[in-house]
Amino acid sequence: MAPEEIAELLKKEFGDRVVDTTFDTSHPRIEVQAEAWPDIARFLREDSRMRFNFLRCLTAMDLLEDDKFCATYDLHAIEPAKDGKGPYTLIHGCCIQIRVPRDDAKIPSVAHVWRAADWHEREAYDMMGILFENHPDSMIGPNGKHPRRILCPDDWVGFPLRKDYMFPLEYHGIPAVTEMGQTRPVH
Repeated sequence: MAPEEIAELLKKEFGDRVVDTTFDTSHPRIEVQAEAWPDIARFLREDSRMRFNFLRCLTAMDLLEDDKFCATYDLHAIEPAKDGKGPYTLIHGCCIQIRVPRDDAKIPSVAHVWRAADWHEREAYDMMGILFENHPDSMIGPNGKHPRRILCPDDWVGFPLRKDYMFPLEYHGIPAVTEMGQTRPVH
């Protein structure tokens, strides 16, 4: 199924909750509203025409110039080899994007739809600070409930992949300097 056909089915089912589409690129994508994402995700997985049973990747991007963050979900519908011994066969793929304001970066978790979203969402929170609401592996931190960090220590301050992130010069007394021997490192 082509991305255009997938978009039409989504528009028919979810109307204006499908925000935008981009097909004239090597990575065609469909943008949806954050609030509608759990329902759309379930539809993408369960509808017999879609059958997106594999979340291949979730990528978080900092769109600093637009004052937004963007989460990109690459989905595949795959099936095992007929003999059970060969590789999986790709039926079709789809890219879903969700843009949220930097000052209110919240997207509902879809870890209940695709189990792989558990770690992907934790990484996107850890590196970018997007809060995946109702994530199954959450904890209470100084700023409230959030997915548990997966790469940085729990007491790490900030989100290292944000374009405006200021890297610390040390962490618990350990120098965070990459310019060995310099007295005034620039980060």
